[in-house]
Amino acid sequence: MENEQTVIRGELALILVVLINSFGIVLMLHSGSGISAISSVPYAFSEVIPKLSLGTWTYIFQGLLILSLMILRKKFVPQYLFSFVVGFAFGIMVDIHELWVNLLPLTLPLRIIYFCISYFVICFGIALSNRCKLPIIPTDLFPRELSYITKIPYSKIKISFDVICLLATAIITFVFIGQIKGLGVGTVLAAFTMGKAIGLTGEKIDSKVKFVSFLNPNIN
Repeated sequence: MENEQTVIRGELALILVVLINSFGIVLMLHSGSGISAISSVPYAFSEVIPKLSLGTWTYIFQGLLILSLMILRKKFVPQYLFSFVVGFAFGIMVDIHELWVNLLPLTLPLRIIYFCISYFVICFGIALSNRCKLPIIPTDLFPRELSYITKIPYSKIKISFDVICLLATAIITFVFIGQIKGLGVGTVLAAFTMGKAIGLTGEKIDSKVKFVSFLNPNIN
């Protein structure tokens, strides 16, 4: 007999994703282990052109990802615009979390704890967003949609996307600042393992929860 699955509103799940993933990104950066790959490119631009905040560069970058998906699909996709609105809210939350996360104390044990918390928070958030049955944050949407378009497994797309973001960040900061910034051991570790971790987390969620939303009111 199969375990009964709990039904959760996708709208609530998406709000949670925006709150916790923005927190996870800022906490990972604060840990000193490096920023997460999905925010590394906006971070690079925020270092090169600091007049715009990390949150602002985040939704600019997300807008470019949405445009890229429409070009790949060769058509206008209205749901992608909703995804950009979600990304805008995400960018704002990044700036809000920076106001208090940067006040947290820093010791070596705490840095390790911060990284571990941020890693698992981001994995859970992305796995949740992929299942909420709503247009999601563009940085989460892009690898999922690219996987669908190319028929390449999500974990491979996710890892490749993260590695490309890291390389772009290294090049941008080195060329314009003269040193590589924002990348650390934690960033590289997350880039090469997070795709698999998200997949495993998603399987756990699938065994316990079903989602419904105003776009997809049916459980099946």
